[in-house]
Amino acid sequence: GDAAERCRELALQLLRHGLSHGERPCEALPVLLPALAQRLCPPQGAEPSEELRLGLGQLLSLLLQRCGASMAPYLGDIARVLQATLLDHYAEVRRESCRCAVACARAVPEHFHMQSESLIKPLMQTISHQHYRVRVDVIQATGAVIQFGNGKSVDDVLSHLAQRLFDEIPKVRHAVTTVIGEWLLHLRDRYSYFHKLIPLLLGSFTDEIPENTKLAWTYWEKIGLQWEKENEEDLKDKMDFSVPPAHYPKGETRPGLGCRELVSRNLSKILPGLCHDITDWVESTRIKASQLLYTLLLHAEDHITQHMELLLRTLYQACSDEESEVVKNSVKAAELIGTFVSPKVSLKLITPAFGQTPKASCVMVLAAVIRGSPKETLQPHVTQLGNTLSQPEVCQRSGEVFYMEQLLYCVQALIEVCQEDCKEISLQLMKVLVTIMAIPSSQDLKEKVEKTMSSLAEVQQLESFHCLYKQHIIQLLEWVSVSCEGWTCYSPEVLQFEVIATHSGPVIGEALDDFILVLKTCLQPNRDPQMRLKLFTVLSQLLQKASETINSQGLFPSYLETVIKDILAPNLQWHAGRTAAAIRATAVLCLWALIHCEMLSPKEILKVKDELMPQIIASMDEDSKMTRLMACRIVDVFLKVCGRQFDADKFKNTYTEVLKRLDDASCDVRLAAAHTLANWFKCLKDSDVKSSMEGHVEFLYQELLIHLDDPDENLQKAVLEVLKEGSVLNPDLLVREVEGVVHKHQTPLYCNQLLQHIQSAKESA
Repeated sequence: GDAAERCRELALQLLRHGLSHGERPCEALPVLLPALAQRLCPPQGAEPSEELRLGLGQLLSLLLQRCGASMAPYLGDIARVLQATLLDHYAEVRRESCRCAVACARAVPEHFHMQSESLIKPLMQTISHQHYRVRVDVIQATGAVIQFGNGKSVDDVLSHLAQRLFDEIPKVRHAVTTVIGEWLLHLRDRYSYFHKLIPLLLGSFTDEIPENTKLAWTYWEKIGLQWEKENEEDLKDKMDFSVPPAHYPKGETRPGLGCRELVSRNLSKILPGLCHDITDWVESTRIKASQLLYTLLLHAEDHITQHMELLLRTLYQACSDEESEVVKNSVKAAELIGTFVSPKVSLKLITPAFGQTPKASCVMVLAAVIRGSPKETLQPHVTQLGNTLSQPEVCQRSGEVFYMEQLLYCVQALIEVCQEDCKEISLQLMKVLVTIMAIPSSQDLKEKVEKTMSSLAEVQQLESFHCLYKQHIIQLLEWVSVSCEGWTCYSPEVLQFEVIATHSGPVIGEALDDFILVLKTCLQPNRDPQMRLKLFTVLSQLLQKASETINSQGLFPSYLETVIKDILAPNLQWHAGRTAAAIRATAVLCLWALIHCEMLSPKEILKVKDELMPQIIASMDEDSKMTRLMACRIVDVFLKVCGRQFDADKFKNTYTEVLKRLDDASCDVRLAAAHTLANWFKCLKDSDVKSSMEGHVEFLYQELLIHLDDPDENLQKAVLEVLKEGSVLNPDLLVREVEGVVHKHQTPLYCNQLLQHIQSAKESA
């Protein structure tokens, strides 16, 4: 206690030297320990020098090492010293104090429990020290203090040790694993704390450092074997007669009987707290809890059954987690439910969730349970699963892509597990796949659906998914068309109908009765405009490749009259609005597709010309360039087929509207109009009403000559060809009109050519 630090240092060195070599160091204890307490414990005033406080701590360690059990009478003084030094500002003093605590516990094990509790508080205050070596020493000291002291203190330290399992430093986690392992092997009251200690040890199975994982497994195997020996009588039947499960998760080693029994018997105490942690607000806690859940379920095997309700509630919530690692571990845990729990039980608890408002997480859990199930046990429930998934409230519940992806994984799992047994629910699965494909989503999801259809076809030994459509096309169309009289643009059935029609390829040509009936019902002018537009778009897509789709069997021509009179004609009527205009545009496009692919024969055109011609002529005045172009081309075809049979009024109405198109903003429309006028002249030349049309022909000559001055050279050439064709009707009149143009203006580019053509025609005649 000298005022000079050097004197105190020399005194400490002398004491350590003497106590190290003396034969009876215990005789110094009555004098030495009170002096140590005075220098290290408040309130008398602690040793100011850090190095000397460390030396005094080392002196205490030396005394404990040399004197052993003789230190028992001074346990109170030692405890007071350690309580102070464990909170010292100098990290090395804290570390030495931890070593002293371990040495003290081992030196006086019979008496240590009387003072052990007093050390717990300072140890827990130091366990989160910034230096990782201090944390390691504190954990080791805590292990010894509780193992040799009062076991009741386990409750006071568990939460702190659990936090250290999240420590960034592997050595700290290693120390926690060692301490927990030792307690589970040697703690006197360990049976009372199994349910609290087992989760901490099993939590180290997923440590990112292989050495820590291996250490945890080594301890766990020893603990299981020890428990097996201690409870041999209880386990006799299981040891002698238990049969390993035929179906076990791939890549997993089955834990020993003792380990499995330990978890099974404590699962009811562990699960509630663990399920709470899976929904904790701290991300790392949720991840660790989800990893531990998988490990526990792997050990519990069929004992999972009695905890199914709690597990499913937790998994539904965990599978909705924003952290992908939590979801991944939860899905793995759900697969274990499929492996170990009878589908009769699991499906009975899962499927009611689909009767309410199924969430994506419910579907995800079901998919995982199916994936984990053995084929033999799942087979009796295949029909139930197919019916559940194909219910409208399940497969049409949401247009959310994530939900539909989970539904797809469900179907994939069924196909993967049940293989050829899926034949009995092939129609139900097709309904689900069609619904998934019908939602607006990425091309990637559609490709996955198509691949799944191919897998379903393969397990039924069919060549391709088109064969699946062939197998079910009538039933699928009946399924979607049940409510077709009430369809709107928001009805999911419209999108399903589109998928069936466009994705089935040539198969749709075998079900034209149902297909045309749906179109006829839904494409009436009084139905929802947006829905009609959607269906017309589908029809136009099919007509563009008619031989590969609706006419694959050559049966479509027999439905032409219905298509034109009951579907196209009513929708060509003018109605105000952009949607109505778009409908007329697609109707015109469909009509052109019928003509272009030669399904609408001249004979058929003669039947429908009176009904369609006025509406097509009216369509040449639409805002849409494509509609005007298609209308010109359709009128052109109609003229070729039946123009010679037109009366004077039809000739007049036709040319007046077509002539307007020569002033169109689109070059393509102007050229198409010129071509149509050429055919108009051809038809009039052979018509009986030619003589009554002279005034109109003169007017037409005058208008066409104006267009010979058009800036577009292609149109000039086209108009020249029209005039050449028309010159046959009244060449002298045309010559006078041309000469009048030449007299008033400079000679247009093609006037001379036209005059030469007329002269040549006269000479030939």
